[in-house]
Amino acid sequence: MIDLRHAPTLGLSLGGGGTLGGAHIGVLQVLHERGITPSIVVGTSAGALVGAAYAHGIDPYRLEELLLDLRWRDVATVPRRPGPGLLDAAALRASVTELVGGDVLIEDLPVRFAAVATDIVAREERIIDRGSLVDALRATISVPGIFRPVMLEGRRLADGGLKSNLPIDAALRLGATPVIAVRVAPEWDVPGYASSTALRALEIRPDVLVIKPALRGRTWWQTKDLGAVVAAGRAAAEAALPA
Repeated sequence: MIDLRHAPTLGLSLGGGGTLGGAHIGVLQVLHERGITPSIVVGTSAGALVGAAYAHGIDPYRLEELLLDLRWRDVATVPRRPGPGLLDAAALRASVTELVGGDVLIEDLPVRFAAVATDIVAREERIIDRGSLVDALRATISVPGIFRPVMLEGRRLADGGLKSNLPIDAALRLGATPVIAVRVAPEWDVPGYASSTALRALEIRPDVLVIKPALRGRTWWQTKDLGAVVAAGRAAAEAALPA
C-alpha cells in the first residue's frame, strides 16, 4: 500500500473531460477528510481548472458550490472575428480574476501547480509551471475546433488532452512520487499525438494510484445534475483511499 499521508512529494494528477472534471472536486473532498495533502498538483484541461483552484487554497466544498453555479459564459465568449475555433476562452480571465483576486503567477501559488497544454505545431506536450495562471488555464482548455489556440511565449497552444489527458508523466517529471491520478475520461483518439500504450504503462506503476469515477452515460459538455458528478468522484475516492 502506498503511504499517502507521509509522502513529502505526493503528486495529484487531474485529467481532462469537460464537466466530468467535477468529479475531481469529490476526490479532493475525500483527500481532505482522509488527511491526505498533495504537494504537487498537475492538471489537464478541466483538471487544471480544478487543480489551480485547489493549489490556490480554495476549499473543496466551496469548489462544489462554485461548480453548481457554473455557466458556460463564465468560461467562453464568441469571438468578434472569424478564426480557428468557435469560442474564445477570454471570459475565463474575468472568472479566475474574480475567484482568486486577480491574475497570479503560478510560481506564487501556495501549492506547486502546473497545467499541461499541447504545442500544436511541434506536437509536443508543454508543462506550464511558471507565469500567468490565467494564460496557462486558457491554453490547457482550448479544445481544437471549439476554442481558439492560445499564443504563449511564441508557441501556439491547445488542449493538453491531445498529448496527455491524464498527466501522470508530467507529475513524475516535476518530482512527484507517489502520484494519485484521477481519470474522468479516456485519452483522445488523435493519430500522431497521444500514445495509449505508454500511458497505460504509467497507470500500472507501483507508485501510481489511479482513481476512476463511474461516469458512464454522461457527456463532456453536460451541465445537468453536476452534483451527481461530484458524488461519483467521492464514491471512487472513498473506495480507493485508506479510511
